[in-house]
Amino acid sequence: MRPVTILEVSPRDGLQNEKVAFSTGQKLELIDRAIAAGARRIEVASFVHPGKVPQMADAEAVVAGLPDRKDVQYIGLILNKRGYLRALATRAGDARGVDQVGFVTAASDIFGTRNQGQTADETVAEGLDILRLARRDGISAQVTISVAFGCPFEGEVDMGRVIDMARRLAEAEPAEIALADTIGVAIPPQVTDLLGRLKEAVPHIPTRVHFHDTRHTGVANAWAAYQGGADVIDASMAGLGGCPFAPNATGNVATEDVVYMLTRAGVATGMDLDALIGGAAWLEGILGRRAPSAVSHAGGFPARASA
Repeated sequence: MRPVTILEVSPRDGLQNEKVAFSTGQKLELIDRAIAAGARRIEVASFVHPGKVPQMADAEAVVAGLPDRKDVQYIGLILNKRGYLRALATRAGDARGVDQVGFVTAASDIFGTRNQGQTADETVAEGLDILRLARRDGISAQVTISVAFGCPFEGEVDMGRVIDMARRLAEAEPAEIALADTIGVAIPPQVTDLLGRLKEAVPHIPTRVHFHDTRHTGVANAWAAYQGGADVIDASMAGLGGCPFAPNATGNVATEDVVYMLTRAGVATGMDLDALIGGAAWLEGILGRRAPSAVSHAGGFPARASA
């Protein structure tokens, strides 16, 4: 079985919709725990308006406190050129800053307008501009197509529109293109179909997938994506997450649930399941509630004999 990379998104997508405010120190500990569990690509913050996403107000402070690990790629999410310039500024002088920026486009006009004040086509145009700027500035950049499997406002999203967006974005040679199930409506056959079309349309661009587990199809979708050749799977420790601009959108598929499934199937991820379960328990202590993930409570299998 070919290995697959897990991109840990709990420090950004996992926390952005939580009502309990995490301190900068707690965010850095979460990142430390993710690294200890084997994560080598981590979405550490988003450079967005602090009034709209208060949990991300300390993005620069988080980035400044990141451990200098040569083997870990730190990613900052952006929605526009203002966010790009903030992310770029973290690399000023001798500072390492973020290693990669991730720009988000929207596959529906209404969601794009509510999420970032732009229609779908306008998000693509902005994305192309940012990808070109990143190339000029010498920073890696990738792009996500949000609500690729369905929109909370427009309903079904035309696959042809998603693929057309991907083709246009591929012209600027992003490091990868991701398909995001922002509201957790996708099912495995849909994932197989859309991912297959994406790989056929832009075979030279690596692919990533981002699933929310709103309807408990996240793990099944992750497996369908792996079988369909996805290079990277996003996941969030403890299953935390949600988009502030998407009604009823719950957490990302849990890292420990995806890693359990893949490991049992013989797929190498480089992740330590016990460390992920410990991280989920730590998060529960801060949140004061049970985590959405299943494996963090059920444990791995076969169970280890007690001493």
